[in-house]
Amino acid sequence: MRKSRQIFRKILLAVMVTLIPSLSGAQQRTDAKLAQTGMKFLSVGMNARQAALGDAFTAADGYSASLFYNPAGMARLDGNADFSLGSVNWIADIKQYHMSLAMKAGEYADYGTIEATILANNSQGFLDIGVIKPNAYAVGLGYARALTDKFSVGGNVKLVRQDLGNGVTQATYSGPAGAVTGASLDGQNKNALDVIAFDFGLLYRTGYKSLTLGMAVRNFAREVKYQKESFQLPLAFRLGVSMNVFDLTGFDREKQALLLTVDAEHPRDFPEQVKVGLEYVFMDAIAARVGYVGPADEHSLSYGLGFQYQHFAVDYAYTPFGIFNYVQRFSVRMWF
Repeated sequence: MRKSRQIFRKILLAVMVTLIPSLSGAQQRTDAKLAQTGMKFLSVGMNARQAALGDAFTAADGYSASLFYNPAGMARLDGNADFSLGSVNWIADIKQYHMSLAMKAGEYADYGTIEATILANNSQGFLDIGVIKPNAYAVGLGYARALTDKFSVGGNVKLVRQDLGNGVTQATYSGPAGAVTGASLDGQNKNALDVIAFDFGLLYRTGYKSLTLGMAVRNFAREVKYQKESFQLPLAFRLGVSMNVFDLTGFDREKQALLLTVDAEHPRDFPEQVKVGLEYVFMDAIAARVGYVGPADEHSLSYGLGFQYQHFAVDYAYTPFGIFNYVQRFSVRMWF
C-alpha cells in the first residue's frame, strides 16, 4: 500500500510539472501563432463523444475512434470489434465525416462549392470562371497492443490528400479596352497533394484505482507545398490523464461513473492548450458531457449527450463557435 502511494505521488508530480507550465504559458500568449500548417481538417475533433469532452481523450481507451486521438486506446476494446461513424457540421458550411473499424479508420472533408473568380477591369472588378469543389480525406491503418496489463502502445499510418481545385496561371482577356467582358484560361495548375503521415501513442494504467496516463503524437509527416511556400501538417504532442472520480468516493460505481479527462497539448501552429472533459454516466445508458479548451480563438466550451443500449450508442456534441455560430457533431457506435 505504501509503495502504491509513492507511485501515485510521483505520477501526480509528473502530471503537475507538465500541465502547469502549459497552462501558464498559454495564458501569457493567447494570441501567439507559432508556425504555419496545412490540411487543418486533421485537427478537427471527429467523434461526438470525444468532442463533447473538449477532445481530452489521450488517456482513455476502448474505442476504434481512439485512432483520432491516441492509437494505443485500441488495445483494449470493449468487445472483439468496434465500429464508429459520424459527421461534423463544421464552420463555413464545411461538412466532415469519419469512420473507424477496430484497426482501420478514415476521415473525409467536404468543403462545398466555391465560386472561382479572377481580377478584371470591369464594373464588378472580377470575372466568374466557374466553380471549384475542394475536398480532403485521410485513410489509415492502425495497430495497438497491450504489452502488459498496465502498458499499451499503438500506431497509425495514413494517407492524407487535399485537393483545392485548379488555379489559373495565365488568362487572355476579351472585350473593349477598359471593359473586360470575358477571359480564356490559357494555363492552369492542379492544387492537389498527397502525403503519408503517422500517429503513435501509449497508455499506462497506474494501478491506482482507474487512474490512466497517456501520450500521443499526431500528424507526423514531411513538409509539402503547392506552389511556392512549403508547410507541415498540424503536428501535435499530447499528454493526458483520466480517472473515474467516483473511485475516490462512496458512490455506487456499478450504477454511475464520473470520468475526468485532462490533456496538455502542444500543437505546432498555436500556443499550448489545456483540454478538460467531464462525463457523467448513469446505469451505462445515459451520459451527459461538458468539455473545455483554452486558450482558443472562437470556442472554449462544448456540451454533449449520449445514449447507449447494450452494444449500440448514439452521441451528440454541441460547440458554440463565436462569430461562426455553432458546430454540431453526430456519432453512432457499435461493438460486439
